[in-house]
Amino acid sequence: MKTEETNKLEKEIYNATSNRSTFGCFEVTIGWYGKKRVDYMTYNTKGEFRCYEIKVSLSDFKSKAKISFVGDYNYYVLTSELYEKVKEDIPKGIGVYVGGLCVKRASRQPLKIDKEILFGSMIRSLSREYKKNMNSENKKYLARLNRDIADSRRSTELKNRELITLRHAMRECLERDKINQINDYVYKNW
Repeated sequence: MKTEETNKLEKEIYNATSNRSTFGCFEVTIGWYGKKRVDYMTYNTKGEFRCYEIKVSLSDFKSKAKISFVGDYNYYVLTSELYEKVKEDIPKGIGVYVGGLCVKRASRQPLKIDKEILFGSMIRSLSREYKKNMNSENKKYLARLNRDIADSRRSTELKNRELITLRHAMRECLERDKINQINDYVYKNW
């Protein structure tokens, strides 16, 4: 289970990197029998892979878990507090994102894994995420949204009918008022 802080960092890096020319996926397993997993990987229309390692604590940053920096550009995604503690320990060439902003640029590095393997890894991981999404609670959420939309439409239709009824009533009142004014004029002037 991911922590609230991890979820927050994931949203920040997704928002910072998502645009029409960049495609991303979380938890990309590298290779067919991959022992490496990249927390977040993007591929852009320039043909560049970028890998992001999300770290929320000092122990997480210093853990013996393998860092999967296999992209053309590689980054840490950190909280601001953690960045202040570890900024001297970040290797040369590795970039850093804090709060959705790039605070240290990454240098281009030669790919450590064949591009075709990275493509395949990303496609398999995207497929896994799609399947999870299709089988998740999102169906209930979408059904609720569809019910809300239908309720809103019904409510709007009722309000529109009320508005039409009020308009007709106003016309009748105005017409009656005009008729009464004409009658008063005629009565007074004849």
